[in-house]
Amino acid sequence: MIDLQSPPEPEQTLSLQEEGDLPTDFNSTDLPTEAPPEEESEEEFVTEYPEEPDDRRVEEPKDADEPTDGQAPTTGSEDSPAEGFVRTTPALPRVIALANQKGGVGKTTTTVNLGAALADLGYRVLLIDLDPQGNATTGLGINHHDLDVTIYNVLLQDVNLDECVEPTEVKGLFIAPASLDLAGSEIELVTAFSRESKLKRALDEVIDDYDYVLIDCPPSLGLLTVNALVAATEVMVPIQCEYYALEGLGQLTRNVDLIRRNLNASLEILNIVLVMYDGRTKLGEQVSDEVRGHYGSRVCRVVIPRNVRLSEAPGFGQPITTFDPSSRGAVAYKELAREVSGVS
Repeated sequence: MIDLQSPPEPEQTLSLQEEGDLPTDFNSTDLPTEAPPEEESEEEFVTEYPEEPDDRRVEEPKDADEPTDGQAPTTGSEDSPAEGFVRTTPALPRVIALANQKGGVGKTTTTVNLGAALADLGYRVLLIDLDPQGNATTGLGINHHDLDVTIYNVLLQDVNLDECVEPTEVKGLFIAPASLDLAGSEIELVTAFSRESKLKRALDEVIDDYDYVLIDCPPSLGLLTVNALVAATEVMVPIQCEYYALEGLGQLTRNVDLIRRNLNASLEILNIVLVMYDGRTKLGEQVSDEVRGHYGSRVCRVVIPRNVRLSEAPGFGQPITTFDPSSRGAVAYKELAREVSGVS
């Protein structure tokens, strides 16, 4: 008869060792333990931007032990356009094409407001509106319906560029306005003689009258953009701080290389500007880190924040520097003008 109140007999079950499943010298510490899951660090995407060192030159190799062509680099990203690039401030006059085949990334906003900020620094600035939408023209208070001569006449009818240049309300800032006729100019230029160099030949006649020429390109890689790239000495690429804006950057880089090899040997992407930056979002920081990691010192230190006053200014036909000089957008473009021009 079983005593229900008696305690259970100890070690009624066989251990694994007794069953022969483990060696006699087994130590419990040898059992693998599951590593605790790593916590996602909030610092993974934290960027030091915008406080970067003033010295933005890429350090050149110092000795023969560093990797050469054909060797994998020990640090940094592979095949990065930033490698070996040294940022310099070119001599005046400078012709800058603001290009990006994606629309809505801030090309026109940057052209108008950077031009106004450079004019405020005392430079003579000419804006050339090559976008058939003509937003840079209306953004400076000029009605293209009232104009007899526009950049269309310069490209297709060989009119002198001086004849279409219009003054603006900003001292030292001028514009070669666009018209709706530019929408069909791509087709008309197809049969034109030396079609890629139309703008360059017209600009060469007046280039000595200006310190900066900023060309607002259409959101495409057609003949109008090719004309701008052939006429320019450098390229500025505004990039919206969203992933879709990054997709076409590689294609634009390849097209710039193609123009450099065949039509304009001095052309180079010197400035990449991050626009519509929202520091409250992780996405803005991630895009900023990715672009800076790949393009290095080509990316401007100053970023343009998302600011409602920048969107309101074109409706009043004014650049942000006159519409609201104390706004965050105005301050950012003034700082960008100083960085681009090399003014301390």
